[in-house]
Amino acid sequence: MYIPAPFEESRPGELQRVLREHPLGALITHGPNGLDANHIPFELDEATGPHGTLRAHVARANPVWREVPADGADVLVIFQASEAYISPNWYPSKPEHHRHVPTWNYQVVHAHGRLRVMDDERFVRGLVARLTREHEQRSQQAQPWKMGDSAPDFINGLLQAIVGIEIEVTRLVGKSKLGQNREERDRLGAAAGVAGLGNLAAAEAMRGAGGA
Repeated sequence: MYIPAPFEESRPGELQRVLREHPLGALITHGPNGLDANHIPFELDEATGPHGTLRAHVARANPVWREVPADGADVLVIFQASEAYISPNWYPSKPEHHRHVPTWNYQVVHAHGRLRVMDDERFVRGLVARLTREHEQRSQQAQPWKMGDSAPDFINGLLQAIVGIEIEVTRLVGKSKLGQNREERDRLGAAAGVAGLGNLAAAEAMRGAGGA
């Protein structure tokens, strides 16, 4: 990934925040049929190693897990956080020199690591329970759904139809392109424009980018 110096994101806390708050990652693999991409919600375990461990599950019918060698495979997972189109009209300095063009602001993190297949019912059951608990809570359910709410034979059948995967993260590469290369008034003007369109997450990220 091309990262100009002003946009390099190297703060471990910010890198892992993106993974936690935007858990739907694009898993990029290279198998016998070439490159493949699967979009999967991941769990991040920050307590394992310097960069943490990613865990997820895929459908048993998905060939991606069968293409992983017994000793694992090097993979890339791409996580995207807030993003927004930026109009030059939002820059207060535009009328002064008319030397602005449209751009796109965004935050992404690339997680590099080694993938292992975890075709183990206990692993999968625990993972599904944790993912469900986390995201039921995030969605502010008055009565959070849990696996025990469904018939055991129904849940058991579904668990047999998925396979766990685990990725030991060896490197995190982040890019936060949020207007840090602009004058503060222009960065904040663009943030206000984005907020006016209802994209509050991107606007907040841009406002906080002054010290990045």
